[in-house]
Amino acid sequence: MEIKNIVKDNKVYFLYATEGYLYYSVKVEDKWYQFPVPFADTNEVGNATFLNEDKAIIFMRYIRKAIENDNFMLTNKAGSAVKED
Repeated sequence: MEIKNIVKDNKVYFLYATEGYLYYSVKVEDKWYQFPVPFADTNEVGNATFLNEDKAIIFMRYIRKAIENDNFMLTNKAGSAVKED
């Protein structure tokens, strides 16, 4: 899965926050994926504003990190991670 296919003309949606992370979902080829965004570290996020819905391109950095760290997980849109077959 190429990052450009995930972020181009796409949106992310806020799911929940826990233990210093915001979790967002993104729809790619009729499947939903979730990924974490660390928000407790101000060096990481600065004074960013995180919206319920936003352009995926703005989150490209976090999506790329999630893919590299195997944290880009198949999910249902409600936010429960599911195993990919």
